[in-house]
Amino acid sequence: MQSTQRDRVGAGRGFFAALDQSGGSTPKALAEYGIAADRYSSDAQMFDLVHAMRTRIVTSPAFDGTRVLAAILFEQTMEREVEGLPTGRYLWERRGVVPFLKVDKGLADEADGVQLMKPIEGLDELLARAREHGMAGTKMRSVIKDADRGGIEAIADQQFAVGAQIAAAGLVPILEPEVSITSPHKAEAEALLCAALQSRLEALPADATIMLKLTIPTDPDRYAALAADPRVLRVLALSGGYSRDEACDRLERVPTMIASFSRALLEGLSDGQSDEEFTATLGASIAQIYTASVHDAG
Repeated sequence: MQSTQRDRVGAGRGFFAALDQSGGSTPKALAEYGIAADRYSSDAQMFDLVHAMRTRIVTSPAFDGTRVLAAILFEQTMEREVEGLPTGRYLWERRGVVPFLKVDKGLADEADGVQLMKPIEGLDELLARAREHGMAGTKMRSVIKDADRGGIEAIADQQFAVGAQIAAAGLVPILEPEVSITSPHKAEAEALLCAALQSRLEALPADATIMLKLTIPTDPDRYAALAADPRVLRVLALSGGYSRDEACDRLERVPTMIASFSRALLEGLSDGQSDEEFTATLGASIAQIYTASVHDAG
């Protein structure tokens, strides 16, 4: 990560745009955007349509580095171009937005109240391509369904082990152990997760750099100590299925986190909108999420 990018991500006022819907989640993302499954008949057509959607977002006058600090991309998005430039270069050079890459390959079956990540085949090669494409770092998601200590410890072990591999490749890892907002013991799971993350964080070298992407906690101060650790560049908040209004309302109570929203960011956008309508809708979404992330904007 360049020093200017590190300063922007670590101290900038704004939030992360998660534009990383992958193969399994793309049909739903397109449907919410107003593109039904009968509009495409192959994966290639589907990915062309979702790239067109993302291109419309990142080229919109509403989307730039004044409020969006970074964007998390799907692998195919990284490999494609926007206005004649590779997507990562376009984001950084034209919009002032730091590019990151989603590297996980989805979730394993649930066991011990959690879903670990599936093995990430070819990770070293993917990380090499990420560096070539100017990615500053990576993101990877696993999910916690209940307050099972053994499962949560396994999640933390896996996240930090893969994170070390990513850091060794010269990229900043965003660890994302999501606690489901429907967990019957959400607050208890968050307490267990916080302790697991803290113990592994303390074992890292003093000059290590990671980021965390976590569910907005039931206790607003739950992750304050993690955010204060000098090895943690930023703590991001995922929307986790909350509406944008509810996610922003909850985030406003947590001054140590900034948003990294996906579905909540895109809420209200439609393929059928005019450019003026699209820009206005996206601009309102960005303004609301920005305000919730900087906490004192008004």
